[in-house]
Amino acid sequence: MPTIVPPLPITPPPFTTARLDALPLEPPYAEEMAAVLADPALYVFTGGEPPAPDALRARYERQRAGSPDPGERWWNWVLRVREDGSLAGYVQATVRGPRAEIAWVVGTPWQGRGYASEAAKGLAAHLASAGGVRELVAHIHSDHAASAAVAVAAGLGPTEEWEDGERRWAGNVTPPLAP
Repeated sequence: MPTIVPPLPITPPPFTTARLDALPLEPPYAEEMAAVLADPALYVFTGGEPPAPDALRARYERQRAGSPDPGERWWNWVLRVREDGSLAGYVQATVRGPRAEIAWVVGTPWQGRGYASEAAKGLAAHLASAGGVRELVAHIHSDHAASAAVAVAAGLGPTEEWEDGERRWAGNVTPPLAP
């Protein structure tokens, strides 16, 4: 008899790392996250500009509603630094079956502390255990050495594929062993 796999929830389960709490995205986080994302330097490689709180709230409402494709999940988390309670960035995953495209952003004041690598590693482990993900993909600008280092920390490696001027990075994740 075939195993029936229940659909993934629209709202992702939270997860933690040694220093961070990854909390499911909620529109009320928009005000604080607008400040986290306010430095124009964050957009050098990705394009765009710092979002206004109202625009960010509207984006968060759309993201929370989920993908119009029932086979795809938009899972987004804000990253709260446990030590002081501040929001420091976000991680996200577009999950489709056993594959997830991931991304991360850590605000400028929190960079250089290992938070992005810690969050990306935690995200990879969480997706393998909670989401049944086995393959991770990210797209990184060729000049963005910091993001390349985060991708390596999460178990991804560069491929020969390019999309919109960004290199595709990919890697496999394995589910945790049962106790």
